[in-house]
Amino acid sequence: MFLEVDNDNLIAKTAALATEIWTEHYLPIIGPEQVSYMLAKFQSPAAIASQIRQGYRYFLIEDEMAAITGYFAVRIDSNGMFLSKFYVKRSCRGKGLGRQAFAFIEKLATDNGLGLIWLTVNKNNTASIKIYKKLGFIIADKVVTDIGNGYVMDDYKMEKQLDPA
Repeated sequence: MFLEVDNDNLIAKTAALATEIWTEHYLPIIGPEQVSYMLAKFQSPAAIASQIRQGYRYFLIEDEMAAITGYFAVRIDSNGMFLSKFYVKRSCRGKGLGRQAFAFIEKLATDNGLGLIWLTVNKNNTASIKIYKKLGFIIADKVVTDIGNGYVMDDYKMEKQLDPA
């Protein structure tokens, strides 16, 4: 169900999936120029490989037919587990895959003795914010990050406290 991205072939699949999902999801929120810029900067094969070398762990989400339906990336830091990326294809949403992935992420965190998962989400990404709230996340802060080329990420920082294992 969750395949760790650990080679060039899987990195390329993740980057292609990112292009598909980001183009569909983010065009109405941030526009085509920023989507293209962010894909090149954060989700190209070279960017993903670099993030993995920096301690990020990427996972592909597979359904029961072993079709790739989404992906996520996490990194342990001093605050807990940072959920850096979490995306599911539109056609695969509402089938419980996201919930299963979050259960897996929570187990990764608790297996590493962590009591907090945190993430950032665009303030205008209302559908995702609603889902994160249903999963127990709360808005903890507002964060504006300059990502270069005249673009900023205008996000909420959301957190979820975990029950100790």
